[in-house]
Amino acid sequence: MHVPFSANTRRPSSRTMLKRELITNLWAYLYLGPMLLLVFTFTVYPIFASAFYSFYKWDGIGQLSQYVGWFNFQSVARDTFFWTSVVHTIIFTVSVVSIQLTLALILALILNNPRLKFSTFYRAVYFVPVVTSQAVIGIVIQLLLTTSGSQFSDFLTNLHITSTSIDWLGNPFWAFVILIIVGIWNYLGSNMINFMAALQSIPVELYEAAQLDGANARQRFLTITVPLLKTVGGVIAILAFLGALGTFDLIQVVTNGGPFYATEMVSTYIYHKAFGGFGAPGISGSPNIGLASAASFIFGVMILGLSAGQVVIARNAARIRKEING
Repeated sequence: MHVPFSANTRRPSSRTMLKRELITNLWAYLYLGPMLLLVFTFTVYPIFASAFYSFYKWDGIGQLSQYVGWFNFQSVARDTFFWTSVVHTIIFTVSVVSIQLTLALILALILNNPRLKFSTFYRAVYFVPVVTSQAVIGIVIQLLLTTSGSQFSDFLTNLHITSTSIDWLGNPFWAFVILIIVGIWNYLGSNMINFMAALQSIPVELYEAAQLDGANARQRFLTITVPLLKTVGGVIAILAFLGALGTFDLIQVVTNGGPFYATEMVSTYIYHKAFGGFGAPGISGSPNIGLASAASFIFGVMILGLSAGQVVIARNAARIRKEING
């Protein structure tokens, strides 16, 4: 039966609909409340506070009084130690991520084999470092290299692998190499698990069909595994890059940016500028929260630029592939 429209049969207003939606999902918002509060307190608020502090010279104690405008940004832009730390951070990140993702994919392919025995045990062994504090790992590495490093160096010398004894943390080159090795080992298990999850989402029927068509293991990997891992692999790579760029605990504990600022990263540079202390020559000194905030914003803009460039390159590559296939 057709009911004629009248003024009394009006649709509820947007405000009424919003109120109903809030009441319906009240428990969901209550559960999200503590997380949102923590995100606002420890992420959103510090970002805006840091932007405000970057225009002041402030040691973190007392009231903000010495306004310096853009001087902090100019000082950071002219600081050779900052740009050196940027170069170190890029080298560290590229080295760690490229080697780590390669090893993680190889391990994922091996451990994803259903015929492998004790695969669960191996997964746990590789994943243990992920749930271990980087500060604890750094202390252990430092103690090992301090107490047993000379014996290991003498062992390499006796085997004629090295010609002289190596001061692992006192040599700029080897200190950087050690940080890269430990960084690779620390989060290798996390990326391995992510790749395993992606591999297990690929239908087994595709491999069986390719095998029936005569494709060998290498051909199945290149024609099935690699194309279907591209999307997930891109996400894993981005997360790995962001994690490596923000590495701080490990570097601070093991080398403190030394020796001779050879392992100074942007994260430790910002820490030394903010809190002073005994860091690399020319970097530490009296605390200056404003200068550290300016450095963090400059580096943040650089990361955003790199991320935007990656998105543009990925979209252009997808468009070109579509045109070729279409």
